[in-house]
Amino acid sequence: MESITLKTPSLEGRIYVGTDVIENRLPALTQGQKNFVVTDSNVYALYSQWFKKWFDGVEIFVLPAGEENKTFPSLYAILEKMTGAGLHRTSRLFAVGGGVVGDIGGLAAALYMRGISCVQIPTTLLAQVDSSVGGKTAVDLGGVKNVVGAFYQPCEVLVDPTFLQTLPAREIKCGVGEIVKYAALNSEIFDLIEGKEDKFINLSFLTKLITDCICHKAKVVEADEKEGGERRSLNVGHTTGHAVELTSGLSHGESVLYGMLFETRMAIEAGVCEKEYGERLLAIVEKTIQIAPNAPLDLSHIEADAEKARSDKKNADDGKIKMSVAKAKGKWTVFSLPFEEYKAALVKAAY
Repeated sequence: MESITLKTPSLEGRIYVGTDVIENRLPALTQGQKNFVVTDSNVYALYSQWFKKWFDGVEIFVLPAGEENKTFPSLYAILEKMTGAGLHRTSRLFAVGGGVVGDIGGLAAALYMRGISCVQIPTTLLAQVDSSVGGKTAVDLGGVKNVVGAFYQPCEVLVDPTFLQTLPAREIKCGVGEIVKYAALNSEIFDLIEGKEDKFINLSFLTKLITDCICHKAKVVEADEKEGGERRSLNVGHTTGHAVELTSGLSHGESVLYGMLFETRMAIEAGVCEKEYGERLLAIVEKTIQIAPNAPLDLSHIEADAEKARSDKKNADDGKIKMSVAKAKGKWTVFSLPFEEYKAALVKAAY
């Protein structure tokens, strides 16, 4: 079992990674206070006996699965259930599931009585490698992803790779999209995955990658908890990726892959990203997109994607679209374009 400390001004939390983390950590975490669980319908159906073993008698809120349910009405329903369960400031919320559950469950913990203890137990590769770590919580509003939320650190994150055994190949691909993002930022992770895209279905290989990505993110978040500087690097591929996600119906990780594909092409064209390195990164992205192929991205929506990027929360008041992009191996930068230039560059990159 690996132990990683993430120390921020608000909390010193720990992330544990390994196949024994549940047995080693969960008994102590569930003792001494009233508990509440948020999960989704897919996870609950797969792991009903697991919930009975570890949370017997605990109030469990089962959210319908899917990003479309990461909304204010769902958040209100969770908070209402927490109130009905008689939770107090000393109570603890366990978010057991993928990125949607972690986001909305973490936000519920942040809001209830101005903040109660939260434990993240991510069950998807994307959540394990990225979204469960760092304290970003949110719901979507008005067709804009994660526009309402809070930075709220969990006291612990329990990352058990055995959950990945029940994931379909497309969900693995979704998480690999975030791993490739880390490769764009970390030269060691880049070297570890380049030419080894066929190993993404290997559990021991993924466990190593999960740990490396979490270590990278923990250092970034410690230096910049609330995304004033270095943490913006973690948005590589996300400006266009979020826009693609909202119009395409693709998963978050798949959309981030397309975001990286288009934004890296744009950055190479503009001379922002070194050409030789950028082409190596593009090769990784293109191979990863072919894992568990789905229907090709409908490029007829690409101008609508550009419009969605206007609402991205990373933008400022100058009207420019801001993208975090790879600059060179292990280096990144912010690449900004006026909206009309961004739209034209995106259309060119997509075709």
